Amino acid sequence: MRKERLIVPILAALAVAWVVAQLLSSILFERSLRQALEDLEARGEWRVSRTESRQGWLTSQGKLLLSPLLGRPWRLELTYRARHGALSTDVEGTLLPRLDSVLQKAVGEVSAPSIPRWQGRYRTLSGHSELRLALAPFVIQQNGRELSVRGARMRLEGVFGDWRSRVLIDQLTLTDGFAQLTLGPSSLESRYTYIDDAYHFAQRDHLHVESLSLHYPAYDINLSPLDVHSHMVLDEQELRLNGELIVGEVRIPSEAPDTALLSGRIEAELSRLNADAVRATILRLRQEASWGDASLPMAEGLLVRLAPDLMGVLSDSPRLDVTTIAIESPLLGINVNADGALFFDARKLDELAMTGLDKPEERARWLSRVDGDFTWYDAPTVAALWLGLPLGTRELEFDVIRGELRINGRPMPQLWP
Repeated sequence: MRKERLIVPILAALAVAWVVAQLLSSILFERSLRQALEDLEARGEWRVSRTESRQGWLTSQGKLLLSPLLGRPWRLELTYRARHGALSTDVEGTLLPRLDSVLQKAVGEVSAPSIPRWQGRYRTLSGHSELRLALAPFVIQQNGRELSVRGARMRLEGVFGDWRSRVLIDQLTLTDGFAQLTLGPSSLESRYTYIDDAYHFAQRDHLHVESLSLHYPAYDINLSPLDVHSHMVLDEQELRLNGELIVGEVRIPSEAPDTALLSGRIEAELSRLNADAVRATILRLRQEASWGDASLPMAEGLLVRLAPDLMGVLSDSPRLDVTTIAIESPLLGINVNADGALFFDARKLDELAMTGLDKPEERARWLSRVDGDFTWYDAPTVAALWLGLPLGTRELEFDVIRGELRINGRPMPQLWP
C-alpha cells in the first residue's frame, strides 16, 4: 500500500521534469539560434534577418533571409520547424534561393524542379548543432545555357565559437552553346573559430576538385586535380590571409595527349592589414546595410564614407609574400622556381584618394607606393633571350621600385605592343 502511494508523486515529479526539460530545450534552442545569427552577421559578409518567428513549448518555427552585405543580387529564404525534445531538438525546413529583380531581368527566368529540404539536430546539454542538406540531381535552363548538377550534399556542425562544414558535389556541368565546362567530383571543407561578436576569428578552407574539363569545338583542356587552401586570421593587430594553389596536370589532348602543359603550386600570404580598421570597416558596412531598403541596400557615396576606414586598413604598410612559385611545363620545357615580396608604402596616406582610382594619374600615384623584388632561380636560356639578357644568365632578379619594374638592374623591355 505504501509503494502504491509513492507512484503518484513519482509520476508527478517525472511529468514536471519532462515539462521543465521541454521548456529548457525550447529556450536554449532559441538562444543558440539567435547567437548563431548574430555571429554570422558580425562576420561582416552577410545580412541576416528573421522575418517570421514563433517560439513554442513543443515546437517552434520561423523564416530567415540571408543575403550578401554589399548589395543584394540574390538571397536565401530559409524556413525551419523545430520539434523540441527533452535532450535534443530536431529541425527541418526548406531552402529557396531567389534573385533580385534587376538580376532576374538580366538573366531571365531561372527555376529548379523542387524546393530543397534540409534537416538538423540541436543537442540541448552540449549545445552541439548539426545541419544536413542533400540535393537530388537537377537541371536549370536559362537563355540557351544549361547548368546540370548531378548531386550535392552539405553538412554543417559545431558549437558556439567552432563550426565545421563540408560540401560535396558529384558533378557540375555548365553548357553554353558549343562550349562546356565539367567540374567534379569536388569537395569544400571549412572550419571557422571565433570569439564573441567575431572580434577575433580564424577560418581554414580546402577546395578539392578531382577533375576539371573545358571543351571547345577546336580543342579541349583537362585539369586533374586542383586544390586550393586558404587560412584567414583576424587577431588583435592584423588580418592575415594565406593561400596555396596546387595544380595537378593541365593537358590539351588534341595537341599533346601524352605530355602535360603544366603543373605546380603557388603559395602566398597577405599581411599587415590593420585589425582595428578592418573591424571598423565591417561595422560601417553593417550600418550601411541596416540603413538601406530592399531596392537600394547601399546608398550612393558609400566609397566616400568608407574611404577613411579602408585607408586605415593600409596604415601598417601591407606586404604580399609569395613564398613559393614552382611550375613545371614538360610541353614547353620550362620550369619556374621563384619567390619574392611586394610592399606598400603607407607614409602620408592623405596624399592618396581612394575615390580617384578610376583616373590614370591617381592609379599612378598608388602604383608608385609599391616596392619589392622577385627572383627566378635557374631560369631557362629562352627566358633570358625573351628579356634581352645575356644567354648565360641563370638567375633573373625582378625589382619593383616605386612601381617601375626592372630586370637584373635594367629597365623591363616591352614584350608586346
